[in-house]
Amino acid sequence: MPLRFDRVKAGDALEPLVKGPLEKAQFVAYGQAAMDANPIHTDDEFAQQSGYKSVFAQGMLSMGFLGQMLVANAGVGNVRRFKVRFTKITWPGETITCKGVVTRKYEEDGRQLVDCDVHTETETGERRVEGTATLVLEE
Repeated sequence: MPLRFDRVKAGDALEPLVKGPLEKAQFVAYGQAAMDANPIHTDDEFAQQSGYKSVFAQGMLSMGFLGQMLVANAGVGNVRRFKVRFTKITWPGETITCKGVVTRKYEEDGRQLVDCDVHTETETGERRVEGTATLVLEE
């Protein structure tokens, strides 16, 4: 259920989203959909020859998971700003939890907004993607 402006406050957690365990097939399907043909995400031999233990998730796939969490929390069309930085590699077999927390609640130009810190993390709490978002909320 989407957050409501009249009920949310700084420090409130967003409803998390769990993805995984991630599979190589997801990386292949995402690569096809995104027209990202980089074999480092789909070919284990190529990834290993490039110095990695295996293929790994595209950063934009993880960002997409965070975007899905934001839409689930704010509603379709209510994500106004969203940016991330990719801090560590996400590997096949990992379960990723997308999390967020409201950092600011305010009104601007007649809109009710909240700023949030967001991230993905593994089962052990290791963060892989970190960012911020601004959401428009209904009363």
